[in-house]
Amino acid sequence: MGSSSSKPEAVGSSHVWKASSPVGISHDVVESLQSSSETDTTRAQTLELAVQARVASELRKLEAQESAALKAAQDKITELVPVDEADPRQQLGRDAVSKEVEALRARLHKRKQLKPLPDAVEQARGDVVRCLRDNDRRPLDCWKEVEAFREEVRRLEKSWVEKVVS
Repeated sequence: MGSSSSKPEAVGSSHVWKASSPVGISHDVVESLQSSSETDTTRAQTLELAVQARVASELRKLEAQESAALKAAQDKITELVPVDEADPRQQLGRDAVSKEVEALRARLHKRKQLKPLPDAVEQARGDVVRCLRDNDRRPLDCWKEVEAFREEVRRLEKSWVEKVVS
């Protein structure tokens, strides 16, 4: 057990093929096959390179077809949609659009106003944090503080909704 390999050792590099019927292959063909330096690995590499080259060429063809179809579709769209000289938005380039987007972002950023939270919400939040620090091994003991915090947040949300709706 373990004293010999599990695969039979190859005797030289001879290829033996036993057919059930006589084979009609000439001696020259057999000699050329045996003297060939091409191995399974080199054949596989050659085949792989051929497949990769074919795939690359097909991809180039498909890319060319798709770009032509895209160009045709863009041309068709420009024919169907008339360009209005009075509307400057239709003639905006990439740079102009990005500038407009940045201006809109700046306006939106100015609108963001964080109002301070009411004292009741801050107090409930502080209670939750204090309880969690005191009971770091038993966070479930802080359920009362968490419920109080949730109730304060519910009240704040409710007042905000009423303010927005009315």
